[in-house]
Amino acid sequence: MDEQLIQTINKLQDALAPLGAGSASPVDLPQITVVGSQSSGKSSVLENIVGREFLPRGSGIVTRRPLILQLINKRSSKATKDLVQIKETDANGDKTENNADEWGEFLHLPGKKFYDFDEIRKEIVRETEAKTGKNAGISPVPINLRIYSPHVLTLTLVDLPGLTKVPVGDQPRDIEKQIRDMLLKFISKPNAIILAVNAANQDLANSDGLKLAREVDPEGVRTIGVLTKVDLMDEGTDVIDILAGRVIPLRAGYVPVINRGQKDIENHKTIRAALLDEKKFFEGHPSYSSKATYCGTPYLAKKLNAILLNHIRATLPDIKMRIEMALKKYQQELAALGPEMIESPSSVVLSVITDFCNDYTGILDGQVKDVAANELSGGARISFVFHEIFKNGIYALDPFDQIKDSDIRTIMYNASGSAPSLFVGTQAFEVLVKQQIHRFEEPSLRCITLVFDELVRILSQILSQSSFARYPGLKEQISTIFIQYLREAVIPTNTFALDIIKSEETYINTAHPDLLKGPQAMAMVEEKLHPKPVQVDPKTGKPLAHQPVQKPVTADEEKSSFFGGFFSSKNKKKLAAMEAPPNVLKASGQMSDRETQETEVIKLLIQSYFSIVKKTVADMIPKAVMLKLIIQSKNEIQKVLLEKLYNNKDLENLVKENEMTTVRRRECKKMVEVLKHAVAIVATV
Repeated sequence: MDEQLIQTINKLQDALAPLGAGSASPVDLPQITVVGSQSSGKSSVLENIVGREFLPRGSGIVTRRPLILQLINKRSSKATKDLVQIKETDANGDKTENNADEWGEFLHLPGKKFYDFDEIRKEIVRETEAKTGKNAGISPVPINLRIYSPHVLTLTLVDLPGLTKVPVGDQPRDIEKQIRDMLLKFISKPNAIILAVNAANQDLANSDGLKLAREVDPEGVRTIGVLTKVDLMDEGTDVIDILAGRVIPLRAGYVPVINRGQKDIENHKTIRAALLDEKKFFEGHPSYSSKATYCGTPYLAKKLNAILLNHIRATLPDIKMRIEMALKKYQQELAALGPEMIESPSSVVLSVITDFCNDYTGILDGQVKDVAANELSGGARISFVFHEIFKNGIYALDPFDQIKDSDIRTIMYNASGSAPSLFVGTQAFEVLVKQQIHRFEEPSLRCITLVFDELVRILSQILSQSSFARYPGLKEQISTIFIQYLREAVIPTNTFALDIIKSEETYINTAHPDLLKGPQAMAMVEEKLHPKPVQVDPKTGKPLAHQPVQKPVTADEEKSSFFGGFFSSKNKKKLAAMEAPPNVLKASGQMSDRETQETEVIKLLIQSYFSIVKKTVADMIPKAVMLKLIIQSKNEIQKVLLEKLYNNKDLENLVKENEMTTVRRRECKKMVEVLKHAVAIVATV
């Protein structure tokens, strides 16, 4: 059961390998990541765990790509050597340890078994150079190697490039930063167990691997320390304090190991022989003999196996959930991107136009799939334009902010002609009202412009959907045709709106039931100008029933009521000379009581009629815009788009898919395929 858990993670690693080890992978798998400086002995530790030499050796950066090493314990088979081609001697003629029970397989070479571990080393070098070239560059794309052997514990390790300080040879100048960034990408994942390899004959505080591990795991919860070169320490020194956690404590502690030296490698000392010497060293050393069972490579392998198993047990439920969530997400995105185009171009155009028109109508009518909660949109914004912006703008117009009393007085005399009128002239009232009604034209045209802007906004809202981004050429054409159609539709809408205002100007309905009547206006002005004193009964304090009759206008007062205010000169000589009127004659001077009264009456009537027209315009212009622009666009846009697009000669280019859509669909398909495989794998546990 334990081995099955690790093998399940191994299968998941293989399944998710096409996604790479970066942010593309949606699942963080439990794995042991090996970090350390170039000289710390990382490669030797891994080879000791496997029991075979298979890693590239040399100066400089040898590990230039992450190596995901999956060790699988496989019991000895009874296969004879005749069944497989196994080299029993190496290039030097020395006998090798190659056998039928131990072999390696690379994920990039499915089905091919490497029984010769020298060939495994060469394949690692070849595959590394295929990605990075021969100029000592590095790559985060991992190599997946699986080794089957009866001498290993089932385990998964990730060998990472060794930390370096100074570029050597033709290495990039920022090689240290490149390696550091790559290592952090692997070890910063919460499910990564960090195997920090440190040389025991150097100060632990200067350990590059441990320093990097502390950055992402400051408490040392998921870091295991490995101390190499214990046999090279000065006489009388040991690592007991480090093992006891008195120097830099780690939750999982430290394991001391001994690797082969350069001389051992040159003398072709086998790893299995080196492991025996390692055992003898710890058992015979005075400082380590009492704890020899907790030292050495075999103990390290068992410890790593146990830690990895516990980690997998703890994280597997979360891994299952993450894989299922990621699969659902990519399936939804793939559905939104749509299938690869198998329909004819004309069918695609028809489908896109239909979708666009349905969305346009739905947004205007408020029948949208995702109703926004944080802002008004679509038809609601147009309603705001009608009932808040336009209506308030109309009601804010004041007829007397542009008419002075002197202007009213002048128009009254001009309207009377050669014979001064006895009563307030209707003609003067109509002239003044028409001037004010004309002022409704500008806000009406402004209302149409605002609605046009809102319709273009709806267009942008619809075309921003991923389904329309799929065909950029078609999307652009729909946008161009729609805006051009709206511009053309605005012209008759403007004409219709102006006709409504002109019809109000053309006929002033003085018989309108809501219009203030002349006698009422006269009475109101009279009350305002000459309020009657109310006599009170001294006994009861109540108003008397019979009020005194108002004093009639005298002849002298009446005499000054016609043109009385035009002339203010008291010079009798000038009056007697009867000078000709000036070129520009204006009504000036103090108004008489009658002029004041007539001016106030006309102002009341203008105010009354202007209010009537305000209500009419505030009601009729939105109706005109709805009829001529909004409803017409809803009814005709599908027909217009079909006429302009359906028989387009360049139809195939119009429905050519966006390159990003094609690439993203390919990526999503790959993710869905990989994640389905991953779901099937975790379902077996």
